[in-house]
Amino acid sequence: MELAPPLPRTSPLHDFLAPGSIAIIGASTDPTKRGYKAMVGLIKDGYPGAIYPINPKVDNVLGVRTYATLDDIPGPVDLALICTPAATVPGLVADCGRKGVKGAAILASGFRETGPAGARLEQQVLAAAREGGVRLIGPNTSGMFNLHKKVNLLALANVKPGNIGFISQSGNMLLSLVLEAEHNGHVGFSTYVGPGNQTDIGFNDYLRYLGEDPDTRVATFYVEGFRDGQRFLHNAREITAVKPVVVYKSGATEQGKKAASSHTGALAGSYAMTVDLLRQVGVSVVQHSNEILPVAEGLGLLQHAPGKRVAVVSDGGGQATIASDRIIEAGLELAELGEATKKRLGAILLPQASPVNPVDVAGSSDANPALLADCLAIVADDDNVDAVFLVGMFGGYHIRFAEDLLGGEMRGAESMIELARRIDKPVVVYSLYAPVKPPALRRLHEAGLPVYTSIEYAVRVLAALGERGVYLQDAANQAPLPAMMPNDATLAIFAAAQAEARNLFEFEAKTLLRAHGVDVPAEALVRNVDELDEVAARFGDRPLVMKVVSKDILHKSDAGGVKLNLHGRAALREAFDQIIGSCHAYKPAADIKGVLITPMARKGIEVIIGVSRDPIFGPVLMFGLGGIFVEILEDVAFRAIPLSRYAARSMVEQIRARRILQGARGEAAVDKEALVDLLLKVSSIVAAYPQLAELDLNPVILYEDGYAIVDARVIVNQTVLNPKDEA
Repeated sequence: MELAPPLPRTSPLHDFLAPGSIAIIGASTDPTKRGYKAMVGLIKDGYPGAIYPINPKVDNVLGVRTYATLDDIPGPVDLALICTPAATVPGLVADCGRKGVKGAAILASGFRETGPAGARLEQQVLAAAREGGVRLIGPNTSGMFNLHKKVNLLALANVKPGNIGFISQSGNMLLSLVLEAEHNGHVGFSTYVGPGNQTDIGFNDYLRYLGEDPDTRVATFYVEGFRDGQRFLHNAREITAVKPVVVYKSGATEQGKKAASSHTGALAGSYAMTVDLLRQVGVSVVQHSNEILPVAEGLGLLQHAPGKRVAVVSDGGGQATIASDRIIEAGLELAELGEATKKRLGAILLPQASPVNPVDVAGSSDANPALLADCLAIVADDDNVDAVFLVGMFGGYHIRFAEDLLGGEMRGAESMIELARRIDKPVVVYSLYAPVKPPALRRLHEAGLPVYTSIEYAVRVLAALGERGVYLQDAANQAPLPAMMPNDATLAIFAAAQAEARNLFEFEAKTLLRAHGVDVPAEALVRNVDELDEVAARFGDRPLVMKVVSKDILHKSDAGGVKLNLHGRAALREAFDQIIGSCHAYKPAADIKGVLITPMARKGIEVIIGVSRDPIFGPVLMFGLGGIFVEILEDVAFRAIPLSRYAARSMVEQIRARRILQGARGEAAVDKEALVDLLLKVSSIVAAYPQLAELDLNPVILYEDGYAIVDARVIVNQTVLNPKDEA
């Protein structure tokens, strides 16, 4: 499939990741040194640009004239590879600035990742780079290559040019993928960079470069920790609209997060949150490292599927069943084939074959393997099918049965290639003979049809294609909603809280919500017992809740500060006295403003909506089941603020408990549109008020006709001024 129109070239990284000239600072005649290996890589690959080895002690390295310093080089330098120890780097980067070098890749470790002294040295390097206008790769980078430009600074052998761009915080992960690609025989790479400490250039910058690079059809990342997650998400939203982006995020466990931090000095963050935020902007996230190359290859070749409905054609019932299981587990669907499709299949298959999905040809192809291509063409013509999956032993018929079947397999391969070119639906192949690379499978691979060695790999690719297709189709609903306009009354509430060094009272938090269109139940703040009669008359016979209002009592129930199911004046007076007495006993010095009285919410489905400001990704919204469920099941979804309507709907559909919201065991389904509207309003409110550090609505009770916000808590950022004050 063809790519969308390319993005305009705006990244400054093109100037030195596709360099016209390279200086190797620390070029060496010692074959064990990186300054030697980099020279070998450039010379062996036939780099056409100027190579300038820097070494004052020798006349040449591998026959290339050396220079004592950068200043001695007669021409311009686009990229400098610095192969010398950490202590020398600040001065060398300053030299690069004076020479006009556009980018410098720093191999040395011994910086921020080693402690305070290393961090200070790293800041010196950054200061020198900023002063001289030099962009930095690393330090602590494993290096880089751009194979289409014959720039191979890692001197890797047997790695071929291709369409996969790869940015990895692990050099060993690159080596793993290179070896895997060599075994595959058809996969190649465009650009690789080890970002190292990301002192200057971060993942977001590399994403922009790969998104604009015409030689890259899929941008792939191994990430231990982001440093500017907000910018990465911003860039990813634009890049994924034109080409796939694949991310493997390590640090899924507490132990993994600690390892990531000690390895790179990066903040690893919450794994579940990071995965959700990446998927929010169209990134394909893989959960296992051995899926990186298969998914990158499949997305690079096929780009996307129209949807998630898969048709399986198999020459074996067992593998058809396995494929069906994996498809459902991956969140895909087995396409419901139309009657016309079944009739067409029945006309060419043996009577014992099954024309329903999964289609089991049941021996029909034993004497004519090209028949499988005919079956693929028939199911691909069905409007209910988004992707076609061939499962079985295609390519190995001439090995298993008779050599004269090779011709039929080759004809079948050509028919499959023609089918893939004709339709806008991906054709994915799993063959148990893939490891031995028979001629028909080699032909498929050479023509751009991926062939996988396991059903699991193939299904993961199908899932990535389907998820990307669904994301692209709903692009109209993916524009983030703008922030609401702050109003003066709410700004005054925040200002008062900041002046008193406290968080918002519950009634203030609800006032904030109510002021911006959120449906909040009526309530009354009562400061003394004489006000209770008026409140009782106002709410009538409805059962009421009474809660203490005090900045000094955070856990109201623990202090005896909550009373439920109150009816009438007498009950209200008794509850008021009990709450005041209990709270003073719990904390004698507590400043009690009064009590908050509101009608009790009727029974419904409890959910939680929370907001926090993540140090990497900025404001993030969380949604899940409320009450005890959120702590026990951890069944929650995260999205970065601001939300789009697509993002709000998708997080409601993401949680495992979504069937409860749909109405389990005869219960009415909740009002999902009201819930989506609430999520969007919360997002817009948080975007409008930087003083809001955290928000917790727990529980929110969902009904078939709306919702009720039972409790609202807002943590105030005491260091952020009102926007009007800042102006």
